[in-house]
Amino acid sequence: MTEHSSDRLGAAITAELAAAGLDPAQVVDLIGRAVDEDLDGGVDVTTTATVPPEQRATLDLVARRSGVVAGVPVAAAVFSYVCGPEATIVELATDGESVLPGTAVLSVTGRTHDLLQAERPALNLLGHLSGIATATREWVDAIAGTGAAVRDTRKTTPGMRRLEKYAVRCGGGVNHRMSLSDAALVKDNHVVAAGGVAEAFEAVRTRFPGVPVEVEVDSLEQLDEVLEAGADLVLLDNFSPDQMREAVRRNAGRALLEASGGLSIGSAAEVASTGVDYLAVGALTHSAPVLDIGADLRQES
Repeated sequence: MTEHSSDRLGAAITAELAAAGLDPAQVVDLIGRAVDEDLDGGVDVTTTATVPPEQRATLDLVARRSGVVAGVPVAAAVFSYVCGPEATIVELATDGESVLPGTAVLSVTGRTHDLLQAERPALNLLGHLSGIATATREWVDAIAGTGAAVRDTRKTTPGMRRLEKYAVRCGGGVNHRMSLSDAALVKDNHVVAAGGVAEAFEAVRTRFPGVPVEVEVDSLEQLDEVLEAGADLVLLDNFSPDQMREAVRRNAGRALLEASGGLSIGSAAEVASTGVDYLAVGALTHSAPVLDIGADLRQES
């Protein structure tokens, strides 16, 4: 296994990633694996054959479509990792910013060989994260003024959860639990194993008294059970809008309520207007289209 050191990012980019709530060591490990995968133990044969070794140029990453950018510091980290300290990296857009086609979001000057080697890993990460932020913003805009928030799930790409959940935040959404250990979510299979929804809730509360507990229910009767037991948050699974309104009435502010299952951008406003606190949208991370961002090379004169 190749070891990747976060020292290759430089102090400024390392600090920027940390300020965004990202672990620089995890980011550099992901970048290193992406770069290693691209070269596969060899060299970039096209660039090696066509570009003089010492040629320098500037590469601009430019939005081809409108959207919300996320991952600009991550893309900068890719270029810092590959190009080294002699490269000049300028971030031209801020994560969470809406951009129009033709907007340059990042500009890097360095050896052409290095720029072209870093180009695809940087675009893959930037386009993917910006796609998530763009999709999230669409949901956030759809429920604006309702008091509800859009929340992600654990349906993330293996190894990229922290980055993808960061992109959700850039789009204006909020994060659900990051891992199985920082909060409990009692789902239908746990209920079956424990012998009932109230029993499952009590088992978690007894074993891990300091951990927030969310319970999934699929009926108003189950809702009454878990509210009586003292659940902190209740996930309303595949409830109709009318059932959600009734759930809000019965809840009377005792727990936070999260709508889940079968939600669409077209129904988002109606669901949010029922009075639930969250809309759980797995599609933010598992189905968001990549935002089209391209790379334009400018040779030094």
